[in-house]
Amino acid sequence: MSLYRAVRAVAESEGDGPVDWAAVRTAAFAGVEPGDLTLSAAERDGYAADVRDARNGIRDAAGVDFDLPGTVQVQNRHHWMDANLATFERLLAPLETKPMVAPRLAQSANTASMAVTLAFLAKNVLGQYDPLLLADGDANHELYFVHPNIDAVAAALDVDRERFRRWIAFHEVAHAAEFGAAPWLSTHLENHMEESITELAAGRFDRSALRELNVTMTAVEGYAELVMDRAFDREYDDLREKLDERRETAGPVSALIRRLLGFGMKRRQYERGKAFFDAVADERGVEGASVVWEHPDNLPTDSELDDPAAWLRRVA
Repeated sequence: MSLYRAVRAVAESEGDGPVDWAAVRTAAFAGVEPGDLTLSAAERDGYAADVRDARNGIRDAAGVDFDLPGTVQVQNRHHWMDANLATFERLLAPLETKPMVAPRLAQSANTASMAVTLAFLAKNVLGQYDPLLLADGDANHELYFVHPNIDAVAAALDVDRERFRRWIAFHEVAHAAEFGAAPWLSTHLENHMEESITELAAGRFDRSALRELNVTMTAVEGYAELVMDRAFDREYDDLREKLDERRETAGPVSALIRRLLGFGMKRRQYERGKAFFDAVADERGVEGASVVWEHPDNLPTDSELDDPAAWLRRVA
């Protein structure tokens, strides 16, 4: 890790856009150690077995059919950054048209903030199901595990590493089940993301678009929690409790970055979405809850998330 190199990359950012993405990559790489990616044969087999078992267990529990990527990627932190950098750039493309006051200063500030964001996420992401939103060409979907982070967090929490890894696999495969059951979901999310970013680029704050995006993500996170509960074949309450405690005791800088990146909102999405789907599943079973993915109109509204009976009356 070289903070000097990171600062120098930001200071020497160039180009006409609001963000120098090459400098973002250089600075983020310099600010984060890639981590050890040495895997034993048992660890390689373990990742494959966890994903396979998660697919089979979630198919059985949810009653939905879905495919997984042909290759599951076990990455280090730098690999993860490379896999996500293009998505960040595409997502923020509407900002390219926004006039900048003091362009050089603004570009340096934007480049620095994106490098910090990417580096922070690279040190904290454990696994990721990526439907490759806003991707060009024939890109499909990817499943990533950031091995150094999984090892580090399991050690910090003092939990069994293999059980922790398996828990992460079930969570990410649960997301694959959602997008597999709902071919329209990627486009639905893309549209709301593009609309929100375009409005921000034009200097407007579209609360309705952000609300719709938040509702959809709440459904995505809540359903994943539901099927994980029903499919995971080991106890995991202690894992969730310890992980939450670790986040709550994060240092002030880490806590600030988490707040700025909306990590508190994400936790709220988990909790609110899970409460909604637990209530639906108690009434109609997990397969009944899976009806949410049959059509975009079946998504709960913001008010229905807090009133599952209203959603059941409307949809079922």
